[in-house]
Amino acid sequence: MDIKSILELLRFVSKSDLSEVIVEEGEFRLTIRRGVGGAPVVVSPTPVSPMPAAPVLPVTVPTGPQPPSPPQAEAKSPEASEPSAPKKAEYIRSPMVGTFYRRPSPDKDPFVKVGDVIEKGQVVCIIEAMKLFNEIQSEIAGRIVRILVEDGQPVEYDQPLFEVEPLQ
Repeated sequence: MDIKSILELLRFVSKSDLSEVIVEEGEFRLTIRRGVGGAPVVVSPTPVSPMPAAPVLPVTVPTGPQPPSPPQAEAKSPEASEPSAPKKAEYIRSPMVGTFYRRPSPDKDPFVKVGDVIEKGQVVCIIEAMKLFNEIQSEIAGRIVRILVEDGQPVEYDQPLFEVEPLQ
């Protein structure tokens, strides 16, 4: 499936009342679900059956400096609260490719800071993709230990954004 077909599907889902579309072509499977605020979100471009070749991943064209991998981001994170990670750390990951924003607008406070206790379903950031601003909600409850991405930095699909210590 080419990018033009995927973009047409995204436009179709955003204009329709559908909540999810699954497309299968041979060994390729693409799931598009309506995200927060009704915007379509590409959930999983995955092969239907195991393939001997590399998996299909979203492709982005870098426009600036590349984001560091999570271990490097930990060392450079402006809000790292402690040098060692908790043993039971979990991560809030990016559900899409786009640009990460910690605030709803430049003049507002960040959604979350290191040390904040978050609940499941709480908005923790925004990711801009294709000129759509998608609110990202936490799928876990806990305390923010580290913010692994700088504000305005490009992020990849499934990239860790926040390290969270689950509440017990």
